[in-house]
Amino acid sequence: MKVMKFGGTSVGSASNIANVKKIVSRVEEPLVVVVSAFKGITDKLLTTSQMAAAGDYSYEREFREIVEQHLTVVSKLDVTGEERNKLEIEVNKLLEELSNIFKGVFLINDLSPKTSDKIVSYGERLSSLIISYSFTDFELIDVAKLVQTDSAFGKHTPDIELSSKLIQAAFESSSKRILVAGFISTCKTTGEITNLGRGGSDYTAAIFAAALNANILEIWSDVDGFMSADPKVINGAHVIEYLTFTEATELCNFGAKIIYPPTIFPVYHKNIPIRIKNTFKPEAPGTYISHDGDPKKSKALIKGISSISDACLITVQGLGMVGIIGVNFRIFRALAKNGISVFLVSQASSENSTSIGVRSVDAELAVQVLEAEFDKEIALGSINRVLLETDLATVAIVGENMKYTPGIAGKLFETLGKSGISVIACAQGASEVNISFVIKNKYLRKALNSIHDSFFLSDYKALNLFIVGIGTVGGNLIEQIRHQQPKLMEQYALKLNVVGIARGRKALFCREGIDLDNYKQELEERGIPSSPEILRDGIINMNIFNAVFVDCTASDSVSEIYGELMAKNISVVTANKVAASSAYDNYINLKNTARERNIKFLFETNVGAGLPIINTMNSLVNSGDKIVKIEAVLSGTLNFIFNTISKDIPFSKAIYLAKENGYSEPDPRIDLSGADVVRKLVILTRESGYRVEQSDVKKNLFVPLEFFDGTIEEFWANIRKLDDEFEARRNKLENEHKHLRFVARYENGKCEVGLQEVGQNHPFYDLEGSNNIIQITTERYNEYPMIIKGYGAGASVTAAGVFSDIISIANVR
Repeated sequence: MKVMKFGGTSVGSASNIANVKKIVSRVEEPLVVVVSAFKGITDKLLTTSQMAAAGDYSYEREFREIVEQHLTVVSKLDVTGEERNKLEIEVNKLLEELSNIFKGVFLINDLSPKTSDKIVSYGERLSSLIISYSFTDFELIDVAKLVQTDSAFGKHTPDIELSSKLIQAAFESSSKRILVAGFISTCKTTGEITNLGRGGSDYTAAIFAAALNANILEIWSDVDGFMSADPKVINGAHVIEYLTFTEATELCNFGAKIIYPPTIFPVYHKNIPIRIKNTFKPEAPGTYISHDGDPKKSKALIKGISSISDACLITVQGLGMVGIIGVNFRIFRALAKNGISVFLVSQASSENSTSIGVRSVDAELAVQVLEAEFDKEIALGSINRVLLETDLATVAIVGENMKYTPGIAGKLFETLGKSGISVIACAQGASEVNISFVIKNKYLRKALNSIHDSFFLSDYKALNLFIVGIGTVGGNLIEQIRHQQPKLMEQYALKLNVVGIARGRKALFCREGIDLDNYKQELEERGIPSSPEILRDGIINMNIFNAVFVDCTASDSVSEIYGELMAKNISVVTANKVAASSAYDNYINLKNTARERNIKFLFETNVGAGLPIINTMNSLVNSGDKIVKIEAVLSGTLNFIFNTISKDIPFSKAIYLAKENGYSEPDPRIDLSGADVVRKLVILTRESGYRVEQSDVKKNLFVPLEFFDGTIEEFWANIRKLDDEFEARRNKLENEHKHLRFVARYENGKCEVGLQEVGQNHPFYDLEGSNNIIQITTERYNEYPMIIKGYGAGASVTAAGVFSDIISIANVR
């Protein structure tokens, strides 16, 4: 025995009915098919009845649409002409009955619950009648005579025992292939038409399955099954193949609208499995729900995430609640009397507050009810006025494997904290299958994505990158990301999603990700006007999880938005030296913000391009070592110049070659002034644990100040005046077997930069090309200092260093 239920979308047209017929024709065992009203009809019936009750003549237009929708299906149904005529007569008879009811509601301007229940029953009565003419080998049975209900708190609940007896008797005297309408029921005491609530067709199917001891209950709709999260919010959401009854119930109760929650109860007690199937993809496996759950015994900590986006939180609070028995009884009794459903309860252990989650539609009534219930206590001040918080969302993570697994809640709240999401209330049942929490609704998308990513429900861990500056460094970085994306996804399940790119005065934002094969053209065609403020607001307003701001500029104004971004839990990776070398208070504030927000502020490429200098120093300091001295050649530009000067290449030409080879800034005076080296030394000294400002650095310059005035053209004309002086000095040093190096030094609290003559035995002597070198003397590395040496300039190595910082945020190893 099998019970199959088909939803409104599955049977919403003649072609869909033919598709359903094809599906059920493959079933050879005894079969019950339960059908819903055609898609959208229940809503239209309710809307039309409300318009009629309000005296709105336009209800007639709505009713004509209902008529037209059903007659269109009849006209296209695959039946003989004679059968079609008979069907039209029966359908028109039902529609005429419905029309008369609407007229009555319109005339008296009243819509009682009894009348409303009868009106909405016509949706299933019409659909089952039409489908029965297509399913010629099925017997259509009046479900209203079989499913009997009681009334409680204004709602109709089925009498399972009585309904089961009636269903069993009907099946014994009928054919082995039965068609019934879902949703419809009858009050057992009054005989009036009732219904099982929205989604009640699922419930009808479950009642039949339990009564007939079916082998399986299949729920067919337009979805593949339960999803790990809402696919409209999370692109990487996937179908959950197996669930336990408990997991399915928890997901349904918290917004997963796959099946009507009460559906699970009847079959759960009979241990009848449920399979969710897609009518339009019958070959898809769907979701299988049973007592045992996953036969593969997956070790995934959670199965899925469900959410309610229109939640409100109501809090009853007051010192007068402490130690008083019966307060919660009064809360829930008052709400139940008024038909208000509560989906979350959170109570402080001190007993001075109880918070409950309700749907937005029930919120105002719930407040009125509770304030009426506790009016005396409120008047006395022992209980405060009932607090209502709106614009909230409730999220639940669900999974049997959470039982007895330590650290789940810790991981959950750490994940939310990293995304800058505050939890307003939380609840966890003793079963440990569900952890629920309340947040601001505006953070729902971000929370779902963060949790889905953190608990490995996604195929990939995602980092969402905003890259500013696509010149030599930024352009190289984007190319490296584009090239490495497939490998990172395959080997490390890491997806680098570039969701924002900006250059000059144009910016492009795309939550789904920008095509890196064509990003320059997209930026030109779709880009918006940009400024640091627009970038800041655009990134913050995107409210995306695992966000990383990547600065490949040298802009002061871009660096000024770091603090505001980091305050919103956005990590910053920068090749821009401005922030880390700015006023010490700003530098330390950014460092503290990163630590407090549990995000990253990384700037490894500020010194030594891709060399692991800052990370190494951090490791030394964090392990308890103390850096006592720093000596370094930190300018690849200046090192290139002093390595290039020769008998045939004067000082001025060496500067020009540095510019032509891309080692210097477009205006080489920036490098010759030593300002860049000063900034780097300040950064290294600060990372060593010392407070220092740029103004504290003593500058021993080798180019007179007057050469830095005027235009760049004047500079090129005047710099040749120094060629003879530098040639004489070079020649002298050559004879002495020495080289010139522009050295940055920190020792005994003093910082200075300047030219230094180094001999053959000095570690800086053989430094070639544009390489950098740093010698670090610590309390541990004292007699033999640590030396780090390598490429210290160049767009590709700098971009690689930035890339490395980005990867470190993802903890890829």
